[in-house]
Amino acid sequence: MKKRYKVGIIGAGTMGAGIGQKMAQEGIEVTLLDINEENLKKGLDGIKKMLDDAVKHNVFSQKKADTALKLINKTTSYDELVDMDLVIEAVYEDMDLKRKILKKLDNICKPKTILASNTSSLSITELAESVKRKDKFLGMHYFFHPAKNRLLEIVSHKGTSQETVEKAQFIGKLHGKTMITIKDAPGFVVNRFFMPYYIQSIRALEEGVANIPTIEKAAKDAFGLGMGPFELINVSGLQVSADAPLALIDSCGDFYTPPKILVEQAKKGKPWDLKGKVKEEKIKEVQELLYGAVFGTVCKILDENIATVEQIDRGAKVGLRWKEGPFELINKLGIDKAYNYVKKVKERYPDLEFKMPKSLKKHYKTKEKFKFNFVDTEFDDGIAYITINRPEAMNALNDKIFDQLTKEFDQAEKNSEIDTVVLMSTGKEFVAGADIKYFIKNIENGDIDKTVEFTKRSLDLLRRFETSSKLTIAVVDGLSLGGGSELALACQAIIATPKASFGFPETGIGIFPGNGGMIRLERHLGPELAKYFVLTGKTIRAKEAKELGIIDKLVDFTEINQAIKELKGKDKVDKYEKRELPKRYQKIKEVFSTRNIEKLIKGNIPDDLDQEFAGKMIKILSSKAPIALKKANKIIDQQKDVSIDQAMKIELDHNAKIMQTEDALLGLKNVGREVEFKGK
Repeated sequence: MKKRYKVGIIGAGTMGAGIGQKMAQEGIEVTLLDINEENLKKGLDGIKKMLDDAVKHNVFSQKKADTALKLINKTTSYDELVDMDLVIEAVYEDMDLKRKILKKLDNICKPKTILASNTSSLSITELAESVKRKDKFLGMHYFFHPAKNRLLEIVSHKGTSQETVEKAQFIGKLHGKTMITIKDAPGFVVNRFFMPYYIQSIRALEEGVANIPTIEKAAKDAFGLGMGPFELINVSGLQVSADAPLALIDSCGDFYTPPKILVEQAKKGKPWDLKGKVKEEKIKEVQELLYGAVFGTVCKILDENIATVEQIDRGAKVGLRWKEGPFELINKLGIDKAYNYVKKVKERYPDLEFKMPKSLKKHYKTKEKFKFNFVDTEFDDGIAYITINRPEAMNALNDKIFDQLTKEFDQAEKNSEIDTVVLMSTGKEFVAGADIKYFIKNIENGDIDKTVEFTKRSLDLLRRFETSSKLTIAVVDGLSLGGGSELALACQAIIATPKASFGFPETGIGIFPGNGGMIRLERHLGPELAKYFVLTGKTIRAKEAKELGIIDKLVDFTEINQAIKELKGKDKVDKYEKRELPKRYQKIKEVFSTRNIEKLIKGNIPDDLDQEFAGKMIKILSSKAPIALKKANKIIDQQKDVSIDQAMKIELDHNAKIMQTEDALLGLKNVGREVEFKGK
């Protein structure tokens, strides 16, 4: 049975109301508490305005907005929070006030209730002293604006139980957050390196290195930003920017001391003047200073074992919207350069506490790049849970992901205590296809063979999922496209939530599904429907996928573990066993039959077809790459009468040819945009 979680939030200000809004949007019942009705009204009015704007801009429907509002209760009484699963205090950054609130909650709430603090800088360890239930207390640091920004830092202190962390992660997943789970430390992770970034930007102005427009451009170009540091400070607040670093000086050193001009500007309450001429000759110097400050800080975070390289980069890309994370940039620019940038900042400020990190020293000596791990495995009760953990890139697949998947699957297969392997992912998407940049790079470098070899390894691994003596289950909660749908279809069973969807958009970007998607769709649905979904790129929603027999169980997110156990306890079945499809698909089967589809691809409608429906299909097909359509149509025909292994070979034989077409490069470079394909 679906469980509806109940969450209490203390404080109806911007952060508290925003957290409540996001949770209610995702179906969580929220009770919003503040000291008086006036504050509550202001908070609810803000939520209503944001929901109205979202409906106006077609972010979601009026029905969803209305449902969200109904899930938000308001109160001034703590007694209303007695039976919550989780209560988050989200009042302003005052240690005494937060401790007072937490102590009150500890006395009122049932023992099952987890208590959390949404703080950006205060010690979780110190706040934990306010409560007796230390094992059920942690930090949940949301980022502005919490209804839009997907990042959530889950911060545990030494006494936080693993069960509490997992429940907080579960609720985080329920309301669509991308999480990094870290240890309590000053500034946690993101603010720890974000503050030196903007402080160093202001120092560059104070020291006369460059003017504001130049620093803005340097920062935006260096980190792939839409907004520079001074503009961001204007938006987020001068006083907040001046005050925030003060809490870190004692623990992290005087490098966090806000520059005098920032303090003075905050006192004036006057936004920075962004106008002026960019001095291009100063860009490089500014960027080196910013890189040095950031790289030195993130490597120090790594030294202190607070977070991993993946978590730090995820925080930058999801929370701060940097195009590339700090460690990606270090690897891209080169270890030597990164080391020297940090060294220059260290030498520039000999009186400030800024040391060369041990981890950067080590990599400088070995010349090795920082390694990223995006696939994690946990073993529990005979089940290996293999998780793709790259939500900042929508879990897109590339050669490194497949290498790590292979390694983790090898270990699971060799483990005699494991009889079930579950493939899942973090974030809002299951897997949004392959990492297209990898294909583009290979085409432009003339390395088509690399793509073919990558595809072969991918096909082999997916076939292993399908034929393994272990039961393989894909858990799809969210969008899956292209390679993601192929990954799911390769497993022996699929569990999906109502948020799941499957799709093959490849013909719209100049290629065709290359990891067995066409083969497996044909085995499930027959060649006509396989062609329909592959050639048009039509999305298969979860309910439809269940109706078509593609997925085995359609369950709420809270019921996934039970569904896994149920499948684990049953004998394996033939996932391709013959089934009767709904009659409404008959019209589609006629249009996409061998007799008719080639005519439709050419833009001709046979007289005996439903003219209106066939016309709609022609319009859709006309936006796709002609070569990709013809090849996909031909491959499905060739695959239908041979074994899956032979069908895989047929698909692979066409891979190099499609990647060498002009349409492939054009489509891959313009994903999401309208493209006029050349047919060559």
